[in-house]
Amino acid sequence: MSAPLFQPFTHGRLQLNNRVVMAPMTRSRAPGNVPADIVATYYAQRASAGLIVTEGTSPSPNGLGYSSIPGLFAPEHVQAWRRVTDAVHAAGGAIFVQLMHTGRVAHPLNLPAGARVLAPSAVAAPGQMFTIQQGPQPHPVPEAMTEADIEQALTEFADAAALALEAGFDGVELHGANGYLIDQFLNAASNRRDDRWGGSVENRARFALEAARRAAARIGPDRVAMRVSPYGASCGMSAQGDPDHDAVYAHLAQGLSDLGLAYLHVVDHSALGAPPVPQAIKTTLRDRFRGPLILAGGYDAGRANADLTEGKADLIAFGRPFISNPRLPDKLRTGAPLVAPDPSTFYTPGPQGYIDYPLDV
Repeated sequence: MSAPLFQPFTHGRLQLNNRVVMAPMTRSRAPGNVPADIVATYYAQRASAGLIVTEGTSPSPNGLGYSSIPGLFAPEHVQAWRRVTDAVHAAGGAIFVQLMHTGRVAHPLNLPAGARVLAPSAVAAPGQMFTIQQGPQPHPVPEAMTEADIEQALTEFADAAALALEAGFDGVELHGANGYLIDQFLNAASNRRDDRWGGSVENRARFALEAARRAAARIGPDRVAMRVSPYGASCGMSAQGDPDHDAVYAHLAQGLSDLGLAYLHVVDHSALGAPPVPQAIKTTLRDRFRGPLILAGGYDAGRANADLTEGKADLIAFGRPFISNPRLPDKLRTGAPLVAPDPSTFYTPGPQGYIDYPLDV
């Protein structure tokens, strides 16, 4: 019998050829926020993954915080993404779109006319945001979202989920990690509210759960998933000084489980220098969420197979190795050497460093 990583996986609508997941990675190949034609080639080259999760894709003009990231809220977005999903399905793959509203991680120069930098509270993200017009710029202080703004954002997540099915996706992954809007509600570093959207454990988790509930009501819970990053440090997130941090994620996992979502995706960025996610919270999430669990963060084949064998996860996600090794599952299976990616081309326009890596195994 083959190692667990290369065995098929079936759960509800998820019928995957193996347990290797291509993690979402921003690649900035969407001029005008519309995926370029080469995006279809890029994902089709990597369709040997059991499941592909796309780069973060905004459900709203307000969520287009980075330059050249894709959207999914207009007809031209649906048409462009349909080319991608058709190509992946023709190659035998499965693909979810990751819906990512950047919230305060944005700059007005990157947003379309009329869009706004919004967040749970008027607290600026640390650091800078790259803009094509003026280069790196400090993150601005966002507008604290009103009840009307929150309602609009939740509606946008649900509308984008419906458009995802029109575009041919197998499902959607809500980006609740890495310091973006859903995570901004979860984390006390960015959520200073004292209304029903902040403060208590239940209130901090409310936006994430409501976004999942509304998306599930539109397209079915077995087509909706969420990614989270407890103890993550991206974009100003922090667990320091927050006695309720673990309780928020335990409550969230239980609520997502009760909704019957397709999977929960947990990322640990310690391999890139972030604080490690304690095994205790990973175990809590595993216990509270009764559906499939994906773990991500610095995996190789040996560690992936060990965690699958021990029941710590059902699927394992790989990120950067997929950039430069389009047929990564085959290389992991055979032990072939991996090609190192070129970071200088991670976010540059055009095919170089995107669709020109060798396809051989």
